[in-house]
Amino acid sequence: MTRNLISLDEYLESRKTLVDQALELYLPAESTEPPVIFRSARYSVFAGGKRLRPILCIGAAEAVGGPIDAVMPAACALELIHTYSLIHDDLPAMDDDDTRRGKPTSHRVFGEAVAILAGDALLTDAFRIIAGHTPVGFVRAETLLQVIQEVALAAGWFGMVGGQVVDIESEGKAPDEKTLHFIHTRKTGALITVSLRAGALLGGADADALDALTEYGRHVGLAFQIADDILNVEGDARSLGKGTGSDRSRGKLTYPALVGVETSKRVASELVEKAVEDLRALDERAEPLRMIARFIVDRKT
Repeated sequence: MTRNLISLDEYLESRKTLVDQALELYLPAESTEPPVIFRSARYSVFAGGKRLRPILCIGAAEAVGGPIDAVMPAACALELIHTYSLIHDDLPAMDDDDTRRGKPTSHRVFGEAVAILAGDALLTDAFRIIAGHTPVGFVRAETLLQVIQEVALAAGWFGMVGGQVVDIESEGKAPDEKTLHFIHTRKTGALITVSLRAGALLGGADADALDALTEYGRHVGLAFQIADDILNVEGDARSLGKGTGSDRSRGKLTYPALVGVETSKRVASELVEKAVEDLRALDERAEPLRMIARFIVDRKT
């Protein structure tokens, strides 16, 4: 693939279609007993979204010459983990949001108890899909075990969960750069970074390519969260499909709160340029990842 063959929009749409098809295949039907849990899980999974994490996973594999089939289970698993986190984030005990992706949140439709259980089920099923559907004929067992361990670390208390805890504990407190970095690199950055690492590992990356994609993931993950913070200040609620201004009203620790919107934009742009530079040793197969990095700070949703 070269940059002249496909646009970013075409790439994102084509890979999103593949991910959605695989998710449809992997997830049990709504009629499965007990149906309410499968309806609620599928409601959130198929409510929309960019599928950024699975696409990054696929893009990393493609960048090192790996086949999409080898990484699709991991890519879908990452989307399920992300969706579970959104369901739980929206709960009254957390952010208490009424809408997500332009639709009522899970707990508003199915009740808090089912929403909690749907999130639990999606997190658990993610590992069933990685372990049960990754083609072992191409992927070594040791590599698959490493990917499972790294995804678990990124999702758990050393990653996303730990970042969320500190995020909650920091509400209403004075801005602090060290704490903010801890929150962003774990709550958002960890899952994005492991998306790149999982794709690279399952795609057969050598050590140098794995290091390059890891650094790209760290820079892109932080840039993504800063851009998200900015959208919460400047974004359009209708385009975003959720409310804006909630970070300020809840006293959340964000980059705009710490350094202002304009400086936040500059930092995000600098991180994107670092991410692109991280891929300098990779060939044109990594071009979609370069385009995605720039898209992250230019997006409106």
